[in-house]
Amino acid sequence: MTYIGIIGGSGLYQLMDSPRSIDVDTPFGRPSSSIDIGTINGVEVAFIARHGKKHSIPPHRVNYRANIWALNSVGVKRIIGINAVGSLKEEMRPGDVVIPDQFIDFTKRRDSTFYDGPSVYHISTADPFCPDVNSALASQARAMGKRVHDSGTYVVIEGPRFSTRAESKMFRQFGDIIGMTLVPEVVLADEMAMCYSVLATVTDYDVWSEKPVDTSEVLRVMKENEDVVREVVRETVPRISGERKCNCSSRLENAKA
Repeated sequence: MTYIGIIGGSGLYQLMDSPRSIDVDTPFGRPSSSIDIGTINGVEVAFIARHGKKHSIPPHRVNYRANIWALNSVGVKRIIGINAVGSLKEEMRPGDVVIPDQFIDFTKRRDSTFYDGPSVYHISTADPFCPDVNSALASQARAMGKRVHDSGTYVVIEGPRFSTRAESKMFRQFGDIIGMTLVPEVVLADEMAMCYSVLATVTDYDVWSEKPVDTSEVLRVMKENEDVVREVVRETVPRISGERKCNCSSRLENAKA
């Protein structure tokens, strides 16, 4: 069975019809949660709560390898990652939707590959996101009347702390949005030759703005965005449920050392 995978907060669980939970063991330990399998808008999906069902796992402690391995093991070929992000650009306002097409990795201590040896693969991540899923997400959000940015560079930091003002000022020179969970999730999905895209919603202006970001403000805007995220996912899933026509499935070709 082939499913569309969704990685995000537990609020997305409410979208699913007839869900059932399965536990999956992986060579990399336990995933963040059980995999919930059900249907959204008539399409079979598999869902993992990235931070656990009770949001008890901080971003630097998420077992990303186990999560991606588990989704792949049940047949997932396309993944939509749901991310709340800070904005590094004034024109990307809180409440906006961003579909990034690039990332810069500033994480420090995460296991970011399945290929620790003896097999070694050097995959290309020149274009790390699936263009077809990106396009479907952006067009659906735009059809709902949201302010959508259908490209952008996502700066990924280790967390769980937010940036210093100096760091934020530096990151603004390189990126458009900032968050803590994209890497290594996207890289691992690419190593599995899966399609991966992010539906990112802006919650704040990081700390380059006059008022520093705080958790309560982020959570408040995330709550306001929940209905939008659920509706975009619900309407996008049928649009990406057919045969893959992108090049994501060929990422391992010519990559073996």
